[in-house]
Amino acid sequence: MEGLWRAAAGLDPKPEDYEGVEFWSTPERAGWLTKQGEYIKTWRRRWFVLKRGKLFWFKDSYVTHDSKPRGVIPVGTCLTVKGAEDVLNKQFAFELSTNRDTMYFIADSEKEKEEWINSIGRSIVQHSRSVTDSEVVDYDCKR
Repeated sequence: MEGLWRAAAGLDPKPEDYEGVEFWSTPERAGWLTKQGEYIKTWRRRWFVLKRGKLFWFKDSYVTHDSKPRGVIPVGTCLTVKGAEDVLNKQFAFELSTNRDTMYFIADSEKEKEEWINSIGRSIVQHSRSVTDSEVVDYDCKR
């Protein structure tokens, strides 16, 4: 498996990385997030789409069948998604991690941050190879 950053760096994702996923139609979640680059640690605002276990991002929110993702993360390879305000000292920050890499994002509000964490967390559980359907947890349930 390529590292999360390699997959997330936007280095011309290959069509086979997202083949069969209609990212332009009825996503599980879509919206603007700011993400940190891997090599040049600048923050860039991107349109993110979560669908069928893949987190795609684009330069703008007009996504069609002909759009090419700037990057794709297979969330089933991720281990955690959690708040990261304390790590980055930035409001509404969260992180997505594998056993080797961590990628940081900033949402526009606390509500959006929590919604992204819940959606990505659900997708991680649903698309993890080590979890069966009967073990899927509903991240929206408050305990």
